Order: sequence, then structure tokens, then C-alpha cells
Amino acid sequence: MLSSSICTNPERRRLLRAATLLASLGVGMAAGSCTAAGAGLATDAAGTDWRALVPQAQALGGGDLTWFGLRIYRATLWSASRPFDSTQPFALQLHYYRSISRERLVDTSMDEIRRLNRAPLPAATRSRWEALLSSAFVDVSEGDELIGVYLPGRGMRLYNRQRLLAELDDQVLARAFFDIWLNPESRDQKLRQRLMGTQP
Repeated sequence: MLSSSICTNPERRRLLRAATLLASLGVGMAAGSCTAAGAGLATDAAGTDWRALVPQAQALGGGDLTWFGLRIYRATLWSASRPFDSTQPFALQLHYYRSISRERLVDTSMDEIRRLNRAPLPAATRSRWEALLSSAFVDVSEGDELIGVYLPGRGMRLYNRQRLLAELDDQVLARAFFDIWLNPESRDQKLRQRLMGTQP
């Protein structure tokens, strides 16, 4: 996962917009934060290669998400634990079959997080999480990949094929995000079972 520390102008504008939104919400480090590409990300091996965060990772399973017969992406769950142990670091790799905007990725993620949450999310939490995801995600095109790495007690990191995109230091958001695929009430139960290797 090779990267450059120099942001393009569109990236810089996106980061400034996200920073402005976070500042307007009064978000501090204790409430959860996101460090985005070009803004002081980790410089160790895990700063460019997600596999360094999940030593001895193996693909537990995978499958396609489809919508009315259209393939949206291929999901693969990586973990060093078999059977799957959600209390240990793991990675979810998404290979996209079509283009999806950053805004659509954020909106869809938040819709599912709200659906799976047992109680309504407070407005401040919802706004903060939307801002964090918006600062982390990028537009994707056919053939692109996004890899989310869950770090217990810390939060998550988001990568593409080339580099680390963002670090989200919010443990609760990280759990809620990966629950989209791994929660027993996830929308696509067959995909969940395939990811965990319990269904061929």
C-alpha cells in the first residue's frame, strides 16, 4: 500500500471542509477523531499496508452484495482467528464492481447504522459520525477497493489499494460500522454467513 504525503487540491479542500464541520460540532479527541490522508498518519508499516495490523490474516470467507441482480461489490473478511473472533483485529475488504460517490457511501452506511442501533442515535452523535465517515471515505470506481481494519479498543483504519486513507479513533463508531456486515440482523444474512465461513 504505497502512498504519497502530498494531498491534491481536491483532497485538501475535502479535508478542510471536514475539519470545518468537525470544529463546528465541537468534536474533540475524547469524543472520537479522524486523521485523514496527508494529515500526519502513522509512518510505520501499518501506515501503508493494512496486513501489518492483522498478522497472519487469512480470508475466512466472502461473497457478492447484489441489488436487484446487479453486483455492487465483493466482500472478503480477513482474520487470524478461525472461527471468527470479533474481539480481535480483523479486516473487511470491499472490491467494487461499479462507481459510487463518497456521499452515497456515507449515507448508506449511516442508514444501516441507524437501522441496526437499538435506540435512536442522538443528533450530536449522528452528525459527528457522518462527519468522521465523510472525512474518511473517497469516491470509488469499478475495480477500486476499500479495506476497513477493526482495532479493538481504538477504532478503525480505512485503506485503499495504495495507501492509508484515514484513522477513526472512535471505538463505538467502528463497531457500529462493521456491524453493517457482521451483526446478526445485518441486511444480507447470506453474505454475513459467507463472510464468516459458515456458508459456502
